[in-house]
Amino acid sequence: MSLGQLDRRSVEHRTRQMTEGSLLRSLLGLSIPVVLTNLLQTAYQLINTFWVGRLGTGPLAAASVSVPITFLLLSLGSGLSVAGSTLIAQYAGARNRDMVNHIAAQTILMVMLASVVLSVVGLLIAPHILRLMGVDASIFGMALQYLRVSFLGIVFMFTFAMFQSLLRGVGEVRMALYIVLATVLLNGLLAPMFIRGWGPLPAGGVVGAAWATLVTQGIAALVGFTLLLGNRYGIHLRAQDFRPDLRLIRRTFLLGLPASIEQSSRALGLTILTFLVTSFGTLAIATYGIGMRLLSVIFIPALGLSMATTTVVAQNIGAGQERRAVEVGRLSAWLAFGILSVIGLIVFLGSRPIVRFFVPGDPELVESAALFVRIAAISFGFMGAQQALAGAFRGAGQMFMTMLLAIGALWVLQFPLAYVLSKHTTLGMVGIWWATPVSNVLLCLVSVVWFMGGTWHRKNLTREEELDGQVAATIRLEES
Repeated sequence: MSLGQLDRRSVEHRTRQMTEGSLLRSLLGLSIPVVLTNLLQTAYQLINTFWVGRLGTGPLAAASVSVPITFLLLSLGSGLSVAGSTLIAQYAGARNRDMVNHIAAQTILMVMLASVVLSVVGLLIAPHILRLMGVDASIFGMALQYLRVSFLGIVFMFTFAMFQSLLRGVGEVRMALYIVLATVLLNGLLAPMFIRGWGPLPAGGVVGAAWATLVTQGIAALVGFTLLLGNRYGIHLRAQDFRPDLRLIRRTFLLGLPASIEQSSRALGLTILTFLVTSFGTLAIATYGIGMRLLSVIFIPALGLSMATTTVVAQNIGAGQERRAVEVGRLSAWLAFGILSVIGLIVFLGSRPIVRFFVPGDPELVESAALFVRIAAISFGFMGAQQALAGAFRGAGQMFMTMLLAIGALWVLQFPLAYVLSKHTTLGMVGIWWATPVSNVLLCLVSVVWFMGGTWHRKNLTREEELDGQVAATIRLEES
């Protein structure tokens, strides 16, 4: 039996499991590797925080400023990957392999172009962003250097995110885990070398941490892209698939644009809140940086389950099993609520030791960041359930509604509340922290109401037009 036949059998087995097998097994089988992969990816920032935190509050604040900005640019392009993954999953559920391959190739073209454009734009506007944010002059130089190196890595981050999304659409999630594990271990070795210097390598300080991450992310992107071109894991790319298909590109773009806006609105929220945080000084910036890095780790189980839910829901809708898709969303939401509630309780009780691990020499910063974490931990369960439901909505192609929910939570709830509580009450910067749990709870309640309405799962992307049949016929004609 050839390698290609083995790959096809593996893909068919994964599809049958998601559309006919145990729902709990499908969700856990996909989400656990995704969670582990995302945890390891977050380790890039945690490793940098660990070493940069030993350089002092100033360098830590300089590195913290770039995190929401980089995340914003990454989110702008990641919606295209989400759209590609959803389309691939629905066509995989419908057993249309020609469209799976064609969509994968077109997604690669779009994401690569978007990454280059955003990287160049980021490099050009980096100093203007920092000035607009009001970054203190004492850390401006360090923050600018760190931010520019981070912008250089946008291409690598996009490429690997695309690799993960496309393979996740066909149910393959383990290879990304192996790649990230290897590169994070490498980053753990390179970070102290680039920060403190080693042999002929000069000490780079806070900027050295950014360079270490850039090198390891570049390796991950190269390996992932090479594997995609190797026609493995259920996606078989051919030369004709890479010819720009304007109709499909337009369709994917219109599907991915709301997802991009949704994800970038969350990242923009972090950036806008950074503007508000900087008005309270360096301690507030460092607190926000530590707190958000820790919360990004806590967010990962919810995000992993959300991604798994998107794939399983999409494959079931593609297979015409809408009732099963609803059951997937319901089960995922309850799982996320229970798991994240337990994590929230643990974090609430252990906030000081957790923060002290990263900044052992600054008691004032430890107390400030621990308070931030305790306030946020109250709503972890609601945040997890909402993310699971959002994953179900995306799997059904309801990108526009999930976008509206995210924008409403940020601009109608979180940011106005943060501004009022911090600027017009005695809470000060603590008012910014309280805006997070309030918006999480309300957003979850709205998502539950829409889910129970029963109309979200009626969008089958494989039936919206005859594009799949036309493309498949064209591919077969060219091959003959």
